[in-house]
Amino acid sequence: MNSQARGVAGVVRLVRLRTSPFLLAATLLLSHLSAPAADNWPRWRGPRDNGTAAPGTYPVTWSATNHILWRTPLPGKGCSTPAVWGERIFLTAPVKGQDAALCISDFGQPLWQKTLGAEQTAKHKNASGSNPSPVTDGQGVFVYFKSGSFAGFDLDGTLRWQTNLVERFGPDTLFWDYGISPVLTEKHVIITLMHHGESWLAAFDKATGELRWKVARNYVTPTEGDNSYATPIVIQHQGQPALLVWGATHLTAHSTDDGRLLWDCGGFNPEAKPYWPSVASPVVCGDFAVIPYGRGNLLHGVKLGGSGNVTATHRAWDRTDTGAYTPTPAASGGQVFLLRDEGELLCLDPATGKTLWSGAFPKSSNKFYASPVVADGNIYSTREDGVVFVTKAEGPFQLLATNTLDDRLIASPVPVNNRLLLRGEKALYCIGETAAAPASSR
Repeated sequence: MNSQARGVAGVVRLVRLRTSPFLLAATLLLSHLSAPAADNWPRWRGPRDNGTAAPGTYPVTWSATNHILWRTPLPGKGCSTPAVWGERIFLTAPVKGQDAALCISDFGQPLWQKTLGAEQTAKHKNASGSNPSPVTDGQGVFVYFKSGSFAGFDLDGTLRWQTNLVERFGPDTLFWDYGISPVLTEKHVIITLMHHGESWLAAFDKATGELRWKVARNYVTPTEGDNSYATPIVIQHQGQPALLVWGATHLTAHSTDDGRLLWDCGGFNPEAKPYWPSVASPVVCGDFAVIPYGRGNLLHGVKLGGSGNVTATHRAWDRTDTGAYTPTPAASGGQVFLLRDEGELLCLDPATGKTLWSGAFPKSSNKFYASPVVADGNIYSTREDGVVFVTKAEGPFQLLATNTLDDRLIASPVPVNNRLLLRGEKALYCIGETAAAPASSR
């Protein structure tokens, strides 16, 4: 029996807890009324998957005693970036050795906490068993963990379903720690695993957790080249949604209906160099995907579209003098902002790859693991030791502020509702000009 048949047959448990349809309908209505789409941050790279916030006024300077509206302690070390919908903030963390989904109010009050099974701890010092970020569509929230625990919840914390993909499909063989976040389409929540062995994409029903499709995605690569930590993006292809997937030296597009391959672009490692995993995710800007690769030494531009093998026709440009290993670029105003691991920041033309301006932050032995975000015309770049640099998005390079928190920062910043959320190892911080009022007083 193949893996898809095993999933359909329910070899392992699949918990489905149904709530009253009237209660669910009321909850959904209230969530939509209280949460304008422009003010949500529903997934790791924001509402447009490019690390850019809705228009607003965001803090530029802060300190331990100034502009920190609240600080909520976290139960354990996690590296996932929060997702935000309306007055709810979702994140993941271990709780006493258990994987857990958490919900915190926009006033910093814990609302609910749900454990899902034993945590699998990280190999890397700057990782965790809670690397993948939650994702929400305003109706449910979906979480995944290194252990394989995978679950869907209503926004009030009611468990819809739960399963374990390691038990169903086998463990990963990644050199480091699983970090790909779930991806949502209209009907499905999609999980991918790209490693040495059987790599796959799988879509599950958001309401029931049932497996709807699972397809293989296997390429022969040099050692570690088949390892990917890059989160896919939903794009439009010929008027239909498609899943853009980066890993194993190939950029591919797949139908979100059934996972079938729409186009394939390869040739990113022509010299077959080993130990080149895909870590940073691509960013889409206009008609182009910009892809950091080669352990931070390569950068590629691919024109989206086409069918079949588009390697010869859609590779737009290549650079061998720059790139990023871990941070995923941001895109805003038709430009791409690339943050390198050592602290160089570049503004690029996505169609040509040309550098429009560049600059560098002060030298440090600490690196940048978080991805940059753009809000109110400024770029926020977060270093692992708790320093957040704020620069102007419009060139030339201009450093506006250097802000420091007494915490390690691996997760990416979240600019939403005129405030900045920073997820540290010890706490979740909310930074802004004025405190939000509790929901009961609104």
